[in-house]
Amino acid sequence: MFVSNSVDGYFTDVAGSMSWAHRRAEDSEWQSYIERNARGNATLLFGRKTYEMMVAYWPTPMAAQTDPLFAERMNTAHKVVFSRTMESADWRNTRLVRTDAVEEVRTMKEEPGEDLVILGSGSLVAQLAAAGLIDEFQIVIVPVALGAGRTIFDGLDHNIELSLTESRAFKNGNVFVRYEPVR
Repeated sequence: MFVSNSVDGYFTDVAGSMSWAHRRAEDSEWQSYIERNARGNATLLFGRKTYEMMVAYWPTPMAAQTDPLFAERMNTAHKVVFSRTMESADWRNTRLVRTDAVEEVRTMKEEPGEDLVILGSGSLVAQLAAAGLIDEFQIVIVPVALGAGRTIFDGLDHNIELSLTESRAFKNGNVFVRYEPVR
């Protein structure tokens, strides 16, 4: 799982936007870090809301011009969107799953292939975390307070103890942390 969080714990603001997380603070070290991260091969997992935000931006000429590396990666990556209400998912290399996300991800993890990475997708994260299916939580703490919004674990019905495996602060104020569940 990879997500940006505000310092007060929200991954979306009250309007459901994540745009606050992608501000362009001048920090070559941060840019280099996220560019290296984007080069990895993984199947991207989305809930419906995050998928709709992503597909509205990444396949556009604006994304190709503004963020060419990320646009290429997002558009060529294998993607799975979990939704019981969507009829189709037309973004290139996207598969729509309308059945139980927990069972589908459990099956995907047993098969050989690319790593699975959840981007945003709070409802999906809560379901998969509760089922013990997330091996690593990568969180970027962005130096902004939103005051309200959604947390990435909305709906989680029990505590999940985590162990810190990495942390790194950047000049732009972002702090990257990596946790693994304590098993």
